[in-house]
Amino acid sequence: MPSCPLLPLLPRRRPPPSPLLLLLLSRSLHSSPPELDLSHPTLVVWGSNTGVGKTIVSAGLAASVLSPSSPNTATFLYLKPVQTGFPRDSDSRFVYRKVSDLFRHRLGGFSAQLLASNHALKASVPAAREVLGARTERPGEEGEEASTGLCCYEETRVGTGESTTGDFKLVCKTLYGWKEAISPHLAVEREGMAVEDSSLREVLGRLLNSSMGGGGDRRKENVWRVIETAGGVASPGPSGSIQCDLYRPFRLPAVLVGDGHLGGISTTLSAYESLTLRGYDVIAIILADHGLSNEIPLLSNLRHRVPVLVLPPVPEDPLNDLVDWFCESSKAFSSLQDLVQSTHSKRIQRLHDMPRKAGNILWWPFTQHKLVPEEIVTVIDSRCGENFAVHKVRNDREMIVRQFDACASWWTQGPDFALQIELARDMGYSAARYGHVMFPENVYEPALHCAELLLEGVGKGWASRTYYSDNGSTAIEIALKMAFRKFLLDNEMLMDSGNGISSERCIELRVLALNGSYHGDTLGAMEAQAPSSYTGFLQQPWYSGRGLFLDPPTIFIHKEIWNLSVPESFESDQLKPEDMRFSSSDALFCPSRDSSAIAGIYSAYISNQLLQFSKLSCSTQIGALIIEPVIQAAGGMHMIDPLFQRILVRECRNRRIPVVFDEVFTGFWRLGKESAAELLGCVPDVACFGKLMSGGIIPLAVTLTTEAVFEAFKGDSKLMALLHGHSYSAHAMGCTAAAKSIQWFRDPFTNPNVEFKEKKLKELWEMKLVLQISSLPAVQRVITLGTLCAVELKAEGSDAGYASLYASLLVQQLREDGLYVRPLGNVIYLMCGPCTSSHFCSQQLQQVYQRLHEFSQHQLRDSQSFQREG
Repeated sequence: MPSCPLLPLLPRRRPPPSPLLLLLLSRSLHSSPPELDLSHPTLVVWGSNTGVGKTIVSAGLAASVLSPSSPNTATFLYLKPVQTGFPRDSDSRFVYRKVSDLFRHRLGGFSAQLLASNHALKASVPAAREVLGARTERPGEEGEEASTGLCCYEETRVGTGESTTGDFKLVCKTLYGWKEAISPHLAVEREGMAVEDSSLREVLGRLLNSSMGGGGDRRKENVWRVIETAGGVASPGPSGSIQCDLYRPFRLPAVLVGDGHLGGISTTLSAYESLTLRGYDVIAIILADHGLSNEIPLLSNLRHRVPVLVLPPVPEDPLNDLVDWFCESSKAFSSLQDLVQSTHSKRIQRLHDMPRKAGNILWWPFTQHKLVPEEIVTVIDSRCGENFAVHKVRNDREMIVRQFDACASWWTQGPDFALQIELARDMGYSAARYGHVMFPENVYEPALHCAELLLEGVGKGWASRTYYSDNGSTAIEIALKMAFRKFLLDNEMLMDSGNGISSERCIELRVLALNGSYHGDTLGAMEAQAPSSYTGFLQQPWYSGRGLFLDPPTIFIHKEIWNLSVPESFESDQLKPEDMRFSSSDALFCPSRDSSAIAGIYSAYISNQLLQFSKLSCSTQIGALIIEPVIQAAGGMHMIDPLFQRILVRECRNRRIPVVFDEVFTGFWRLGKESAAELLGCVPDVACFGKLMSGGIIPLAVTLTTEAVFEAFKGDSKLMALLHGHSYSAHAMGCTAAAKSIQWFRDPFTNPNVEFKEKKLKELWEMKLVLQISSLPAVQRVITLGTLCAVELKAEGSDAGYASLYASLLVQQLREDGLYVRPLGNVIYLMCGPCTSSHFCSQQLQQVYQRLHEFSQHQLRDSQSFQREG
């Protein structure tokens, strides 16, 4: 059948969208594709530079897949997202025509047919005029898009006779085209038609998914999909973002077209490292031979991790139709086809095998394995910013599904994708420069720079020393050692025996802490927390609970009101209703509360508890106060009245009891301030930080102290020093990651949520929606502060508490909705990063509200049914 002529598709005149519509549209595009069908081989063809032959490789692979001699028919989708020099230079048209010619050339005696089409979806006005001539629309008024849609279409059918196996299909599409043959970001400046990254990804994702068709047994379909980029790996896209970042949310396997020219080894290796640095899997490098044998040093430098395929020299004669060259190259393209198919099959098989293998050989923390059947294990293929890419099988489709990491991967995560890439780059530099070097008596830039930033930030105004460790729990143990030494020194309980060894007096030191607290899982840290699910005999038979644990007053939202809940031991005639209700969270942190009646009640309660404890034994002393400022996290996401904690600190200072803040969870903007100490309005003697400090990308913790605490360890004997340490103390990669994260989170240029003057985060969770959730019948309480929003479900008996499975069904539903939540018993929570947009947070919260509303309705129906039966 002869080829159809180029068919211009005239755009319709539409009224300009309203500003509100434009706003909603822009907001809807701030995310990666929610789902991607990977049932069949899908890859991206990258170039080590411009002009290295990406389109020839795409055409050669398509011709190999769509061979008339193949026993099985196939569909090949070729997508060119960005094309400049259009329409005179059209890579999709080249693939369309060249594969059609090759199919015709190879027909011979085969009974096969190829239906090929080429479609340009959208072009700038200058580019569209080249296709449509005078019939194209003129650009609209200012604010209208300078582009036309559905620019052109052509198709052809190749083959004779009836096919016994069905038609081969080639579908070629150009998504966006500009006339001038320059970098896309420059073409946008000159011709208009700006394309946001999220918009391009949305269109691309929709085309990839729609190419899979519908019905039938998908496993028997033979569908191939190839995306060809423009220019080199790090060439800018239409928005100016480099392409290896632009397409990263898809994380599709990569075929890198190398450069066989002089200098090509360098550009090819650089391109390869740029891709792997961003988490791409490069499955093959292919390059044309230019007589320099570049493939040999490439294989050597890559240590044979990636196959390198060589193509014959490409004829430079513009009149050469390349048919003979493609025939000569058929073995190389057949090898590439086999590599892609094999890699795809192995990837899918591995994804299927992982849940079973994980259940057999892994031991997950905080997990009862009997309650985790294989089918609910989450297989995470990768992470991109705030989202997991999760493998799922739906209706025989191999899907990669986006899930918002709503627990911030155990409270460590804060980076958006831009910071994720920055951290990977900086850590790679640090690893290459330092590897690991021991820390005592040494100094190197990452450790020094990180310490300076810590003391200028979370430690500003009180801390002067930085002690590095590896995780939050050990940071707590270090803090306790420091605080105890300071207490002994201040209270003249250290005796000089001439060699630095301390007193022979029998003194038992304990901590002052709060019920519901949690400070880590090492044995010493557990001793500093009240009895809980984490410290029971089954978990820690040595546990004795070496502390005085006070009942704290808590704050929560219920039925749209901020409420104060005071333990029974606080009951007083002085308490008034107005003391128990607040109009907003700001009122909770107001310093004027220090002179309120309830402040006196708090002070009296604390003094009385300390007095009663002191009467128990003269040899037992409170050697330190340790608290989680404002939020007790693992204890169930409880918000402690900041006034109570502020008075508690003051009372301890009056008694020369050192104060330790456990900010492993609360630090670095988790609660809307860089340090939760800012919310309390008071400072500690010692504070511990971790988790978010390093951007959640590598373990690192730090204990900050005052100079007075440091001085307590100085002396003539080494035995007076703090004899504690870790082999990886202040490791260069961790300190580098922390320095980058600290600066990134606090800079309004990189973190648009930071309100510079107030030095706090903007409101991230829509308060109107939070209040609506607090009024649902199934909801006991809600907490929202900074990056945290927590909801406790109304439950009783075994349905309440850490061991509760009450929220299990709700959790699975939310995961299906695209929110990866991990509950604390009957408490579910959402946690974003300091850089997450408030609009994105509201989208996630809306899904939670919908599920909680359904949950409430279900509970109501069950209750009514029970009453009728009764």
